Amino acid sequence: MEKYVCGSLDTIFYIPDFLTVEEQDSLVRQVKSAPLAKWKSLKNRRLQNWVPSWLKPLTEKIESETGLFPSPINHILVNEYEPGQGIMPHQDGPLYFPVVAIVSLGSPTVMRFSPHSKIVNLEEGNEYKRKEKLLDVREDFTDKEAPEHAKEERNLKDVSLILLRGSLLLFKDSAYKDYLHGIDECSEHALDDTVLNPDVIKVLGAENEASDVPDPGHMSEAQILRRTGTRISLTCRCVPKVVLSNILRL
Repeated sequence: MEKYVCGSLDTIFYIPDFLTVEEQDSLVRQVKSAPLAKWKSLKNRRLQNWVPSWLKPLTEKIESETGLFPSPINHILVNEYEPGQGIMPHQDGPLYFPVVAIVSLGSPTVMRFSPHSKIVNLEEGNEYKRKEKLLDVREDFTDKEAPEHAKEERNLKDVSLILLRGSLLLFKDSAYKDYLHGIDECSEHALDDTVLNPDVIKVLGAENEASDVPDPGHMSEAQILRRTGTRISLTCRCVPKVVLSNILRL
């Protein structure tokens, strides 16, 4: 997996063209043909939360080709975003094994990763507490109490990735525990020097998804990714058996 590491954050992996066009089209058809009762509409997107049999080949492919999951994937969220929709920065929390695999279908987007200090350092404590509860962010540490990786947290930087159709994004360990991830609610994404995979901009240009396609080696001036169509993401995770067993007892 080393060849898919993005930038200096070595716990984020991006695999372009993970799925063929035929595989993508088949998945989109299956998602769109799901019973209406399977969809839950939220303010900024709609989603399905189930593991249908037609997703089994995909989860098996992710497991075998990445080797990052300790047991079969048993939790999948199907998210559908229209242009301008997104999801606020969040952390998936301790319920799951700390690896996430996200398959992107349809219109490309940009996912941002922000270190926890973006929330920890909010000036108003009440606002922090509200967001802490909402996002399941771990409690703040004092410098004396904090482990070394938490002490260094304030030196972490925002990063982002362009997610093209058919790609697979994986993140684990530090990227899972020390960062929040989200998608801005906007119809245009600025592509700046936080982008860890600027090489894909040439692909965007070929597909007429980006304006004034830049040289990937010169990202100081922001470029624009326009979100022109529906995006579907398949977020795959693993709930450890002991946790799943406890949930089923409730």
